[in-house]
Amino acid sequence: MTTLAGPPLPAWPTGAQLRSWIAAPLNQHTLTAGLTALAWLVWLGLACTVAATAARRARARARWLRRLPLPTPWQAAATTVAGAAALNTAHIPTVDTPIPPISASTGTLHPNDGAADTQTGDGITVPGGWLPDTTAQQVAAAAALVWLRRRRAYQPGQPSTDASDLVPLPATVTAVRTALTDAATQQPPATPATAALPALPTPCVALTGDGAADAARGILLTRLLAAMRDPQDTTRLLITHAALTTLLPDISTDTEIPGLRLGGTVDQAAALLASLINAPPAPGGGAGPPNLLLLTDPPNDPTTAQLATLQHAGATVVMLGAGPPVTTWSIDRDGHSRDEHTGRTGPRLCVLNRTAATDLLAVIAHPAREREDSVGEPAPPRRRPAETGHARIPRQAGSGRRAAVPDIPAVTSPRLQVRVLGRPALLAGGEPVTIRRSAALQVLVFLAVHPEGATTTDLVQAIWPGLPAHTVSGRLYTTLSDLRAAIRAATVLRHTDDRYHLNPDRVDVDLWRLHAAAHHAATALTDPAPAWQTVIDTYTGDLAAGHTWAWIDPPREAIRRLVLDAYASAAAAQTDPHHRLRLLQDAIRVDPYNQTLHQLAADQLNALGDADAAARLLDGYQRRLQLAGIAASDQRAPTSR
Repeated sequence: MTTLAGPPLPAWPTGAQLRSWIAAPLNQHTLTAGLTALAWLVWLGLACTVAATAARRARARARWLRRLPLPTPWQAAATTVAGAAALNTAHIPTVDTPIPPISASTGTLHPNDGAADTQTGDGITVPGGWLPDTTAQQVAAAAALVWLRRRRAYQPGQPSTDASDLVPLPATVTAVRTALTDAATQQPPATPATAALPALPTPCVALTGDGAADAARGILLTRLLAAMRDPQDTTRLLITHAALTTLLPDISTDTEIPGLRLGGTVDQAAALLASLINAPPAPGGGAGPPNLLLLTDPPNDPTTAQLATLQHAGATVVMLGAGPPVTTWSIDRDGHSRDEHTGRTGPRLCVLNRTAATDLLAVIAHPAREREDSVGEPAPPRRRPAETGHARIPRQAGSGRRAAVPDIPAVTSPRLQVRVLGRPALLAGGEPVTIRRSAALQVLVFLAVHPEGATTTDLVQAIWPGLPAHTVSGRLYTTLSDLRAAIRAATVLRHTDDRYHLNPDRVDVDLWRLHAAAHHAATALTDPAPAWQTVIDTYTGDLAAGHTWAWIDPPREAIRRLVLDAYASAAAAQTDPHHRLRLLQDAIRVDPYNQTLHQLAADQLNALGDADAAARLLDGYQRRLQLAGIAASDQRAPTSR
């Protein structure tokens, strides 16, 4: 301002000028000097405000740069290679070539298979296909039933090396559950299971187009889910061997799919279809026979005439490919249908490629081993002598590495306490710490479950399944920064050897203490009862109770089994029958769906002479299974021995 406009006053006022101003304050010279001084003060205030704001923003940017995670050497190398490639190809002309059509029968992924996103009110897109909302909710319910069946079949206290029932569900099932959770629609609506079934023309419809095979797989899965979720309104499904081989060539031959009947040829399937239609209704089965559906390859003329006679019986035949003169729907890769004769647009069908359909059938099918186990009653757990307190520690699923039992250091007053058994919480000095991001809470629980640490890929695949790691790496870094800000201690969450893990010297985790107590009880050679009681007392609830994260089921079930083993071992070592019964009752409260615990408690009640209480216990258990959706034919009948 001094350089551009000069000083506000030419010089300090003299005595004569002051006397003149006092005599006549409002003259031309005093007004000019006052306005000039006021303009200078306004400019000075504005300059101070701008300088203070710039300094504050510079300090904030400096703090952000100090917390900014630097790229790993591999990321830096990849960035360098990508930059060089971009520079080399910047001036190379390109020619757009048309993408050739891909046949849906090859089972290839759709163009938008990179992620699982949600379309509220319509459906969800997952890697390998598209599902209506109701079908997706039925898949989530069927996945929950899979874990309930595993909980029911587990035998606490039995030494076993088979951990296959702790394997996570297939990736497509996880993607469906994650999409429903993100849309906050994981609870199925109060609608019948047949609401998701497409309205197919009768008696025959032929599927053609790029999405014909994918649509046939979608019809197959939708009908099977309807039969499982609503047994009173079941839609029976038949399929020829050739059609099954075309749609699902990799399906295991020893797998039983409830509600599905297999016919050798089209003629045999048509005869079987006619026999099912003309069969008398089952006692108390319902008002009338259920609809029937046949998936087949194009039949010959005599068989077509035979199938046409089934129109009035409510049967529908779906043919793969063009056949005799019937209704023909052309299906695109996204499931949109169009009548080739009239040109009218039909309903959008569920479409699934081979991988997605096989993954989703895993929540419906029952392996042969499970069918053999479900016949008869379970073998009684072997009672181990009290002096050999040995129990297996279930292997944590979800990782190729063995879940290590952390060596709990003797920390007298840890700065932070992590509670993941029950409702997860982070405590500092006994006071809860607020974690703003749900993903940050997931990271905290995931690292508590995996004390050996986790890589960036492990965290991304667990928290954001179905999304490519490179698309959400920035989201992960933001989540970790938020978690560090909540912890306010850089030494608690460490990053060494490309792995994130919690520092056992600075944090106390209740799950780690549970594993240490279980390891001590399993290796105790004399008087193991107090050691097992320590395991029972350390367990305060399910892992991350109240949360339905995609990765949580296998470790949650493994921890629950560890505690059930403790209850079973403590009960087996107990000489007082009343105390043994109390331990079994407490174990049933931990897992009210376990078959063996109910049988052991009923046996103990019978041994104490209370047969009525044993019968009531088993009847209540059967009702609980039926309310959960496990049909009576799928249950092991718990009869007292």
